[in-house]
Amino acid sequence: MGGGEGRPAPTATYTAWTFGELPELMEIRRGPLSLIGFPALIDKATHVEIEVFDEPDVAAAKHRAGLRRLVALQLREPLKYLEKNIPDLTLMAAAYMSVGGSVDELRAQIIEVALERAFLAEPLPADAPAFARRVDEGRARLNLIAQEVTRQAHAVLAEHAVAARKLKDARPAKETADDAAAQLARLVPKRFLAETPWTALSHLPRYLKGVTLRLDKWRADPTRDASRLAELRPLEQRYLRRVAELKGASDARLDEFRWLLEELRVSLFAQELRTPQPVSVKRLEKAWTQLSG
Repeated sequence: MGGGEGRPAPTATYTAWTFGELPELMEIRRGPLSLIGFPALIDKATHVEIEVFDEPDVAAAKHRAGLRRLVALQLREPLKYLEKNIPDLTLMAAAYMSVGGSVDELRAQIIEVALERAFLAEPLPADAPAFARRVDEGRARLNLIAQEVTRQAHAVLAEHAVAARKLKDARPAKETADDAAAQLARLVPKRFLAETPWTALSHLPRYLKGVTLRLDKWRADPTRDASRLAELRPLEQRYLRRVAELKGASDARLDEFRWLLEELRVSLFAQELRTPQPVSVKRLEKAWTQLSG
């Protein structure tokens, strides 16, 4: 590369909201280039930067992470305290290791979700005064919210450990074992806390308990399990195909259907746990037709 001429100007970095209002569409200059798009704060760990994106969905997802970082930069001391005082973290970390995560990753995820719930309710702040108000309001709730997030994580990891142990000990038929293992991996991936919608998170322990009960029942009646799985499979395969076609793009109705499938599993394999609404193969067939229409 030659001399300094013609290089783009360095990107501005921020550790506080000192960049004015963030409009819906924004023009930013990068040296000789002028870029127009949807603005987003970008998380750079020690600071944030502003970038623009062609896709509003991409901008929105990036912006949430950037805004969360900007909040965290205003709360260095409270967050240090919180990181050192998460109850039962070591105990949970032992169970969390079984899904491939470390104690540091679990801690970071608890903090991430607590910040999200304490500070990032819609509509998100779009200027400095609104941001300052949001930081002040959330600060008082942060510890309580972090305790609630920790309780949820604890409940999920405890039930996951029981179900995983049951799967190992029960040694069911390959089809049942593969299906249960795939369900456990889907319900509790490494970033389950951050990636599961808050409304669904409280149901995860029941879904996991459903896996344990199903494996208990399998021994008494393997044929029944196989026939229930045959009922479920076509619906689930259609859903998984659609997810693959979307290649990571989000679809709110498809997400809703995903949780209906989990409720259907409870209804088919562990009825005694009950579902919040009536579910059946027929109802889900109808929901799928509406979703595909």
